[in-house]
Parts: sequence; structure tokens; C-alpha cells
Amino acid sequence: MMKDRILKNWNLTRVLYIVIGIAIIIQSITNQQWLGVFFGGYFASMGLFAFGCASGNCFGGECQTKTTQKTDSQVKDIEFEEIK
Repeated sequence: MMKDRILKNWNLTRVLYIVIGIAIIIQSITNQQWLGVFFGGYFASMGLFAFGCASGNCFGGECQTKTTQKTDSQVKDIEFEEIK
């Protein structure tokens, strides 16, 4: 189960979260801002393990909204009037 979450359903958003998370971790270590390491780790883990809506898909599909298309079967003719 965890193996599938790591290896499948990769998209650009997940890759960006990993890259940005690693960049935050590296920047935090070089500046000795240790709280930033946890912040970057959170972003990198969101991309790696595909959790949260920020990774492009909500786990289980709870955040997906269904779109409904409203069909109006009555088409009205529009009359245009020229104004001089």
C-alpha cells in the first residue's frame, strides 16, 4: 500500500513539492535555521508520499468536487435591433 503511494500516480505537482522541500531543507541547513528543516521536510514528504490536497490529489478523493453541466433545452432566438 505505501509502496504504491510512493511509486505510482506521479505528476508535476508532486515533483515540485519534493524539489521545493529539498531546496528549503538545504537552505535551512546552510543558514543554520533548524526549524526550516522541518518545514522543508513537510513539503518534501507531501510530494513523496502523496498526502494532502497540496500534492495534486486528495488521498481517497474526498476533496474532489463533481461538476454538473446545466443543460437548457430551450434555445431562444435573439433579435438584434440596429440603432442609428
